[in-house]
Amino acid sequence: MELCALAGVTRSAYYRWLRNPASISERKNDDLAAIAERIHSEHPDMGYRRLGDELSRECGFRINDKRMLRICRAKKLQSTIKWKPLCCTRGARNAAHVADNILNREFTASEPNEKWLTDVSEFKYYDDGDVHKVYLSAILDLYDRRIVAYRISDSNDNPIVMETFRNAFDAEPDAHPLCHSDRGFQYTSQQFFSLMQEHGCLHSMSRVAHCIDNGPMEGFWGILKRETYYGKKFTDRKELVAAINDYIDYYNNRRIQRKLHRMTPLEFHSAFNAAA
Repeated sequence: MELCALAGVTRSAYYRWLRNPASISERKNDDLAAIAERIHSEHPDMGYRRLGDELSRECGFRINDKRMLRICRAKKLQSTIKWKPLCCTRGARNAAHVADNILNREFTASEPNEKWLTDVSEFKYYDDGDVHKVYLSAILDLYDRRIVAYRISDSNDNPIVMETFRNAFDAEPDAHPLCHSDRGFQYTSQQFFSLMQEHGCLHSMSRVAHCIDNGPMEGFWGILKRETYYGKKFTDRKELVAAINDYIDYYNNRRIQRKLHRMTPLEFHSAFNAAA
């Protein structure tokens, strides 16, 4: 009983443990918790649902949300805070071309390259107290949620958008998607309108100050920044660009999504091609 006193355990608790050792289920949960802690240490942005999906894939059997929530509460595993967007893009002045909101929040597609969403987002890094910016232009496919193409530049200008789309059409030469954007100056330019016509694409635009009209694209920015940008202070352009490149590779190839039946975007894309 001296050991119980040293460990701060009552005699009744000790004898109860002797009579009722850990069950098979409890031992299994301990094993799952150890794996969950390892995954969470690598991806602290994951909540119990994503941890459960990752565990299911790694262990080869489905772990339901309630069980995963109990494990996370026992081990105090919580996702990082989700940041709220601070602004919404306004319409460009002196627009050469303005399109209607043809997409109309129909955020589903029956096949790859049917509907593309696009936008540009800003990132900052700090060098000797000076603030510098880089811009990321990306195209998201609504069918498989993969990033079709992206471009990083020091300038938020027409070339960053045009090069993104040229890369996308090089990768998908047979694509003639409905392309949805906000009313930023790049997308309302005559240059972009001509590119849409050249590739036989219908252009759709969000209404002014209605960011939700481009909801999945805004959602991607939120996911990317919450999981690899917010909470960090980048002091080097090379480091920031590498983090963006690495994350997009992770997102396309390794980040599973429930909406894609617990597959990654490229797995879901490949599954369509295999069935076609």
